[in-house]
Amino acid sequence: MALFIIAVLAGLILLVYGAERFVYGAAGTANALGVSPLLIGLTILGFGTSAPEILVSGTASLNGNPGLGYGNAIGSNITNIALVLGVAALIMPLQVDSQTLRREFPALLLVSIGTYLLVMDGHISMIDSIILLAGIFLVVGMLAMIAMKKTKGDPIDEEFDEEIPHDLTVGRGALWIAVGLALLLVSSKILVWGAINIALAIGISDLVIGLTIVAIGTSLPELAASAMSALKKEHELIIGNIIGSNMFNLLAVIGIAGVINPGNFPADALNRDLPIMLVLTGVLFIMAYGIRGPGKINRIEGTILLAGFVAYQYILYTVSLTS
Repeated sequence: MALFIIAVLAGLILLVYGAERFVYGAAGTANALGVSPLLIGLTILGFGTSAPEILVSGTASLNGNPGLGYGNAIGSNITNIALVLGVAALIMPLQVDSQTLRREFPALLLVSIGTYLLVMDGHISMIDSIILLAGIFLVVGMLAMIAMKKTKGDPIDEEFDEEIPHDLTVGRGALWIAVGLALLLVSSKILVWGAINIALAIGISDLVIGLTIVAIGTSLPELAASAMSALKKEHELIIGNIIGSNMFNLLAVIGIAGVINPGNFPADALNRDLPIMLVLTGVLFIMAYGIRGPGKINRIEGTILLAGFVAYQYILYTVSLTS
């Protein structure tokens, strides 16, 4: 068991570092090629923060354990909203003035509901998975249009610009992309191997492992980054990264798992975890959209989100004891 735990911890550390290097290289390369900071932030940073989930999902599905991938995607979305935003709001109440984000919120709701409708029959087919993957192109196209029609003075544009490396050449950026991808591939195999063996050793499903250990581990970079952004009052950056990451988690992570290993969608994920994710997405929309002014997530609402995360983890714990 100790070896499996070490494998999971080592895999997570390498996975996080590999994702950071991949995003660094991709964002720096795009900047060197003249891509706007807002477009880089909405697409590359959002997709890059989902890179660990994508590699873990693909590796787990190739190993015949798609439940780990589905759990990772859904669990990461729950963690991003309830834990990451909850902690960030406790550090510094979040105010959302960005018109760009107001256009993204409905897209996240549509992607979340659409994913649920595709798998609500308890089965994810090859066609369902292709629809999800095709949705990536629609989302990227939508984000590109948003970036081109940005509102003058939108605060998120400046916040993204501060996060993008401006001193990378195309060659150095490509090198870091290659290094990041290599680390992601190796670390995802180590992590999945350890996680599957832990699940077998303690007798719980790979879905629960994906929803807990793996989901929380792959969301730790977002948690650390959001805490630092809250201290720097980069409120829009925090919300924007969560929205982008959650959309790509559903479309890419679940889509890839379904293409590699189509079949039954885990009943527990369908009946328990996806509905919880949908509720939290709706709560995020209500809190942060700002129907009559700027959206806000205050400390009381942050506490509610954190309490919801703790309650959800307790539910998973009790389920694992009775399974």
